[in-house]
Amino acid sequence: MDTTGILDEALERLHNSGPERLGWLSNHAPMAVEALAAHGQARSVHRWLDLYAPRLEEFPSGVEPVTAADWQRALGDPRRAADWIGYFGREIAERPWRDVLGEWWPRLLPGMYGGATHPVIRVGHAVRTLLAGEATEPRLSELAHGLGYWAARHHPVTDLVPLPGADSAAAALDAVTPVAERDGGFPTRLARVRGLPAWATSATVTDPNAAHRHLTELVRAATHRYATHGHGDATMLVHAATAPNAVLRVLPALPRSLWAPSLRAAWTASAAVTAMYAPDAPAAYTPPGTPTPEEVVELALEHGDEHVIKLTDTALDVGDERALAAALRSIELSEPLD
Repeated sequence: MDTTGILDEALERLHNSGPERLGWLSNHAPMAVEALAAHGQARSVHRWLDLYAPRLEEFPSGVEPVTAADWQRALGDPRRAADWIGYFGREIAERPWRDVLGEWWPRLLPGMYGGATHPVIRVGHAVRTLLAGEATEPRLSELAHGLGYWAARHHPVTDLVPLPGADSAAAALDAVTPVAERDGGFPTRLARVRGLPAWATSATVTDPNAAHRHLTELVRAATHRYATHGHGDATMLVHAATAPNAVLRVLPALPRSLWAPSLRAAWTASAAVTAMYAPDAPAAYTPPGTPTPEEVVELALEHGDEHVIKLTDTALDVGDERALAAALRSIELSEPLD
């Protein structure tokens, strides 16, 4: 992890900005700068932020403070983003951050679809930083921003029909049926998801260690799949891998009793994204050479797109050639940041 203070400087700079822009697009900068710092690119963080800065908006105004007595009324109200961030800022200032996370994780987990899964991804980056190093004020504040964004965009999905599944994560993703109409934004498409293949259900996975293994398998399968299916939607299909990887990163900070429910939520989100954006057929992909992980990070940074950076970050977690191929494929498919 970054030990020079650059990440903290970047987070302080970003906390003057809101979690979204244009009313619905997520601010990816906190996630991207954490990923760059985590992979030895701290020296490039501020230069990348300078390029991304035109996409930032001012921190939103609050409506009224969220309290322990009325939080349910404010849950899922995007107008209350500033209120929620303020609430979690106060909670984390007064209590150990793991206690706050453990209390709120099961409350927020059913709504991880909100904000196109970006809030849980932001939380995953924040927790990785806290687990890896000192709990500085900017890093604690980043967790508050992530949790607050998640609470404001909380969006559960219910009544999904369990469909015939498969034994492996890769086969289960292959068994996902695409929605019939693939147009419109994330909420529109999500409303069309009626059923998903059964995999890693509460009946089959209850042991925390098994849940960790299954979640690791899911992240690997979804990352590998991007190389051959990313052309369905180069941006949105990134989240089929990065959302479950965010959950995987948070597990060590959670009570083990929450690991199996976390797996099931991560599977549902990954499968739903697959249903919403997957192409009709895969496309064979052969990467141009075999660059090292360090070279792939350099290529992602040079390209600059925030989703490319985040998928590369997940690909390096997976750590095999097929995962690095997926990262290279995202570079080819995505528009560079300029």
